[in-house]
Amino acid sequence: MNSTLFVTVILTGVTLVAAAYLIAKLLGPRTYNKVKGEPFECGVPTRGSSWLPMSIGYYLFAILFLMFDVETVFLYPWAIVVQKYGVMAIVSIGFFLLVLVFGLAYAWRKGALEWK
Repeated sequence: MNSTLFVTVILTGVTLVAAAYLIAKLLGPRTYNKVKGEPFECGVPTRGSSWLPMSIGYYLFAILFLMFDVETVFLYPWAIVVQKYGVMAIVSIGFFLLVLVFGLAYAWRKGALEWK
């Protein structure tokens, strides 16, 4: 990539972001009051603390979902080149799926997929 082009792209990006910020500051509404700064949900004022304890199971389940979801996306490039590389591509896909199955079995055995 040409260094002049790179510098031009960076400067253009910085200029556009700065211009958008400046225009928003100049043209945006300037009404500030105490009620506007209070937290609310669906128009109803909150009661109590917003810091409620959450089960770690939700986070673990979400991380496992993302992990397996992202890993299965890697199957698409292999599916594209499977004819070009033949048996070696099939073996590598099989090994990858085997690792995924072992990971799923481990998470299942540890109880990470059970709601309690």
